[in-house]
Amino acid sequence: QVQLVESGGGLVQAGGSLRLSCAASGRTLTRYFMGWFRQAPGKEREFVAAISRDGGGAYYADSVKGRFTISRDNAKNTVSLQMNSLKPEDTALYYCAADLFNNNRYNQYEYDYWGQGTQVTVSS
Repeated sequence: QVQLVESGGGLVQAGGSLRLSCAASGRTLTRYFMGWFRQAPGKEREFVAAISRDGGGAYYADSVKGRFTISRDNAKNTVSLQMNSLKPEDTALYYCAADLFNNNRYNQYEYDYWGQGTQVTVSS
């Protein structure tokens, strides 16, 4: 079992930045492909970013490419999402997730463990 806890969400003006963190306990994250997803009110949960086990590969949704950066620190068992140039449409509940088998990093149903989410609100 892996327990994931997100933090760092909040209210920010458009154009601002936030850094989300995901802390894991229970097992080392080195075995897991890690992802960030988000869900806005009335919408489906969607892929935001993912990172390979060693941090050498990073993958992004087109909507955040060039603005968000995913990273991980396996020694600290954490994953982060640096979000810059935030837009009102980035407003959502952001989730951290862990995927053991990495069959499809873009598909939320492939992920095995989830955090409870952290709210990001971007005002215009």
